[in-house]
Amino acid sequence: MRAGSPVPLFALLAAMAAGPAFAQDAGGAPPPAAPASAGEAHGAVLPPSTLLPPTLAPAAPGDATGPQAPSSQTPAALAAPVFLPTPLGPAPEPGQALAGATLSSAPALPSGAAPASPTEEAYGAFQRGYYLSALRLAEPLANLGDPAAQTLLGEIYARGLGVPRDEKESARWYGIAAKAGVAEAQFRYALLLIEGRAVERDDATARDLMKAAADAGNPLAAFNYGQMLIQSAPTGGFGEALGYFRMAAEKNVPDAQYALSQLHAYGKGVEKDDTQARHWLTEAARSGHDLAQIELGIWLINGRGGAADPAEGFRWLKGAAERGNPIAVNRIAHLYKDGVGTSRDRAEAAKWTVLARRASNSDAALDGWFRGLPEAEQKAALEAANRFRAG
Repeated sequence: MRAGSPVPLFALLAAMAAGPAFAQDAGGAPPPAAPASAGEAHGAVLPPSTLLPPTLAPAAPGDATGPQAPSSQTPAALAAPVFLPTPLGPAPEPGQALAGATLSSAPALPSGAAPASPTEEAYGAFQRGYYLSALRLAEPLANLGDPAAQTLLGEIYARGLGVPRDEKESARWYGIAAKAGVAEAQFRYALLLIEGRAVERDDATARDLMKAAADAGNPLAAFNYGQMLIQSAPTGGFGEALGYFRMAAEKNVPDAQYALSQLHAYGKGVEKDDTQARHWLTEAARSGHDLAQIELGIWLINGRGGAADPAEGFRWLKGAAERGNPIAVNRIAHLYKDGVGTSRDRAEAAKWTVLARRASNSDAALDGWFRGLPEAEQKAALEAANRFRAG
């Protein structure tokens, strides 16, 4: 079990959703399900930070002339979503906050506002991208037992922000803050305990900490704890997991929105309700969840869970296809071939058929149709497919 994937929930949900649901050719077979790699299962969600600014100018770790960017060693798994607290105020000029151990040179607080506490100063420096200042401010506070400062140090060392990345030092601070009841630290430390790399693996303690963080309102912990409940009771855990998925979904965790849509769609832990399933599928799609976008496109074309809207369904599938998803590539070829949700276009259909074959996700109906095209059209399709670049 690797970190970030404690529970194979989405493998189960993908299997539940594997049945045919698509407008098919007359007499044609439904397109086959894509291989597992086509819509890779989502596991536990690892956010980059509840503290980290979304964009920073590149700078080497420890750069004293401006905000320090995350180390190139930041794991790829730590990509969005971000739940960013309100910053303490406008950013200072580059380098100002690095002049000393305080933020005395930062812009003054609005008239009548209370002075920032030392902990707030540390978090303010962090949010502005001044990680060395944040470290200097947080370290003495953490050593004096400030759980918020301890959590901040865990974050800085976990990502190598302004300092070399140090998983063990990060785990130490997250562990101390988790014992003090900080939900963010409980969530982070639970993931480390599941992974068992920087600390000794301890699934039981990880589960307890994940539940505590979830019950405290951490949305990512809620989603992950929901997965844990299903893992521990595959036939009956859906009902208890539902509430945790809903909590996370309402706080815009895309994986939770998708999971909730699947529970409603297949009546797992709740009464089957296609209308609710489509609602959460839409929310997940709008949040950028790739599988949700594909399924929503199919639901819109078929009119499942609400009125049919082939044009909107085509739009969702086309976007996914242009990003190279093999399932969507296959569907778009069919839609262009049959004129569903868009004008019939043999040239586009032929191009997407070639791309579907290259993605190992073609089918007999597309292959037979393509073989019946004139040789000149086949050659033009091959050339168009060669020019295509997913992105």
